[in-house]
Amino acid sequence: MIVCVCHRVSDQTIARCARSGMAFDDIQLELGVATQCGQCESCARSLWSECTPHQSVVHLQLHPATLPAQAAAA
Repeated sequence: MIVCVCHRVSDQTIARCARSGMAFDDIQLELGVATQCGQCESCARSLWSECTPHQSVVHLQLHPATLPAQAAAA
């Protein structure tokens, strides 16, 4: 589907750029998305945010045996 009619940029192109780690500003600069009439900006940003690799969050758990002496005494 064409997202940006002015520059004829498809959803697949935006998704591919987002998955490769491009920032939305870079996509605008390189492809012209949301730089002319602006009607596609909300759709393009939404698509970009869905396809952007998110940083993983690591859950750390400290076991009592590994806590510093002050924390274990508390």
